[in-house]
Amino acid sequence: MPILGSIIRKAYEIRQLPLDMTVRNPVVKQRKVLKKLLMSAQNTAFGEFYDFGAILTSPDFVTAFRRAIPLHDYGGMFKNWWYRSLNGEAYVAWPGKVKYFALTSGTSEASSKHIPVTSHMLRAIKRASIRQLITATKYGFPDTFYEKGVLMIGGSTHLQYNGTYYKGDLSGITASNIPFWFQHFYKPGQAISREQEWTIKLNEIVRQAASWDIGIMVGVPAWIQIILERIVAHYKVSSIHAIWPNLAAYVHSGVSIEPYRKSFENLFSKPVLYNESYLASEGYIAYQKPENKKGMELIVDNGIFYEFIPYNNANFDSEGELRSNPETFTLGQVEENKEYALLLTTCAGAWRYLIGDTIRFVSIANNEIVLTGRTKHFLNLCGEHLSQDNMNRAIRMLQDDTNVKINEFTIAGIRYGNLFAHKWYLGTDQPLDPVVAAEKLDAFLKILNDDYRVERIEAIRNISVEVLPLQAFHDWMRIRGKEGGAHKFPRVLKNEQLEQWNTHIRSYNKQ
Repeated sequence: MPILGSIIRKAYEIRQLPLDMTVRNPVVKQRKVLKKLLMSAQNTAFGEFYDFGAILTSPDFVTAFRRAIPLHDYGGMFKNWWYRSLNGEAYVAWPGKVKYFALTSGTSEASSKHIPVTSHMLRAIKRASIRQLITATKYGFPDTFYEKGVLMIGGSTHLQYNGTYYKGDLSGITASNIPFWFQHFYKPGQAISREQEWTIKLNEIVRQAASWDIGIMVGVPAWIQIILERIVAHYKVSSIHAIWPNLAAYVHSGVSIEPYRKSFENLFSKPVLYNESYLASEGYIAYQKPENKKGMELIVDNGIFYEFIPYNNANFDSEGELRSNPETFTLGQVEENKEYALLLTTCAGAWRYLIGDTIRFVSIANNEIVLTGRTKHFLNLCGEHLSQDNMNRAIRMLQDDTNVKINEFTIAGIRYGNLFAHKWYLGTDQPLDPVVAAEKLDAFLKILNDDYRVERIEAIRNISVEVLPLQAFHDWMRIRGKEGGAHKFPRVLKNEQLEQWNTHIRSYNKQ
């Protein structure tokens, strides 16, 4: 019914008016957020231990907070506080009992982390999601666009219950809290979303795809790409628009779209809007608005207080581990075009928590950021400071230059005599000369990164490439139980993970 689309659109436009006001005075908004967090949690075990009451009475409570509360990584926060919530204790780091824990191992750690997801955080995520939907009205889509299905690909919505709490993927937790009015739009639906086996889920999506009218896709690029390729092959069509003619937007999160863009363009026959969001297990951090030309806008008034650690040798070692007494900044102190590691204080009981992501401000005026990687996914053997953003852009340039689709990649730093070398592993099913690829990547990175260019003269003595079938990357993820959903292939391999990858590749090459 066209009238449904016009009603939804009008509701979004009406709600847009007050929401535009929230971006004004972001530093003031952040102070209000922190004050509310401190007031809410002052009677918790954490709040009493660090005397939130005294912090709140300080003339400069922001400075007092930052002086009193130490920085926490996951190990410190879990070992000292969150394990108590996991055992069913209430009022540990946030009021009440924690009903949900999001399981995540990121792309570097083997064991799963248990990140608390409180009712306050679920409401904050819902508010941010609605705001992002509201921004769609500025893209000029027709009223009928708002009646189309939304394909959301994440982890299984099946949650494990241990008697006191539920645990599972954040996508599963949020899906179980989807508003009733959204159920009509939500695809692939509850039954398929609950499936834990990726292959079964994929087959069911392909089987039912022709019966859906999808307007928006949401998910990690690697797995969305696999789904689209399987649908196109199954129905023997030239593009996904032969199945979903109204597909007009793709919302991706956590991974740069650039290495995948060429593959997606080959699957589309109509324009598709790419829209980036930043939803982590710890909270909804940022999303792209129509007026954001470079990146995503931080959500500054929705249950998260931000701090930023300059990502440099003074604050982090070569393995991406935080040094003691690092320098930290608040929103009003940051500078454009500098790398920062992100600290969060949230309404889920995270306090000055190092999330593990790195960002760069591309517009201070608009609080606009881009994700540049992970603190442990920079390659910095000898001062080259090679970020994930550098890698993504170099891969995109290589694809454009060779007209070869590179669907996955990873890189390792290795010893080369007494000095160093970089080895790239590129996943593609098209012919690609590894020597030519290495030369081009090297040349592109010298343009993108001055530190890299200098270290190539002094310390990085060799660049090599190994070209592998895309399936080798997929099999690696499957073997580790990270196939499908929100899982991402690590862009930098180090230590034990690199040894496991090399063993996998040797075995794969013998087949």
